[in-house]
Amino acid sequence: MEQKEKRIVVKVGTSTLTHESGAPNLRRMGHLARILSDLHGMGHEVILVFSGAIAVGTSRLGLRERPGELRMKQAAAAVGQCQMMHIFDQFFGEYSQSAAQILLTGDDVEDTCRREHLKGTFSALLEMGVIPVVNENDSVSSAEIETGRHKVLGDNDTLSAIVAKLCRADLLVLLSDIDGLYDADPKTNPEAKLLHHVASLTPEILEMAGGAGTWRGTGGMATKLSAARIAMEAGCDMVIANGADMDSLYPIVEGQTVGTRFLAANPNQEETI
Repeated sequence: MEQKEKRIVVKVGTSTLTHESGAPNLRRMGHLARILSDLHGMGHEVILVFSGAIAVGTSRLGLRERPGELRMKQAAAAVGQCQMMHIFDQFFGEYSQSAAQILLTGDDVEDTCRREHLKGTFSALLEMGVIPVVNENDSVSSAEIETGRHKVLGDNDTLSAIVAKLCRADLLVLLSDIDGLYDADPKTNPEAKLLHHVASLTPEILEMAGGAGTWRGTGGMATKLSAARIAMEAGCDMVIANGADMDSLYPIVEGQTVGTRFLAANPNQEETI
């Protein structure tokens, strides 16, 4: 891999990929597939992590709101995952780009043997020019949709950071419904300032994390800062940016100032997968 070419993990949140109704946002999904295919054509290796299966399944099943019962959430996730992957596969296919589905649970990254097989799968897919499309396997894992006890993954922000660490990615990009990390809540403080660079997760930085987002998603700034810690310690830069502007991925990959960039602590010294 040439110096200018990068291994990139892009995580896109539920609020970016779905409408308020929970239905898939086809315009954004299509735009995302085009940009990721283009980045791949530029020589970059790309991995996509997405959220939204439960929201899409809820909409597809005609339910009026996100289910409360765990088994119903998992059923909705199974329906939504099928629909989302079908849509992504169609969009990627329009650009002659192959994609592959990878569904993970906490055991897959905790168990040494399974983790090594997983790294091998990612390595083979990237070597063949395929874009892995990753989500948590909510149909069998309750790590994100059920809280109250220790979980390895727990949310797709953390999942994307773990994937970035496993694959020794150069860059992790979290596309959400926010512009980045502010020094105060911009919804309540008009003087809140966007932080463009974060070199260390100090107590002051960690205190800036707020709560979760909309009913469609579970993530908030706290989960993104948790992901930042994993990525930074693994030698991977992480950027939080607004998914409403998908084209910002181009300047982000080029290293330009977009959103908030969390700077890697040290280059990863592990062997490449």
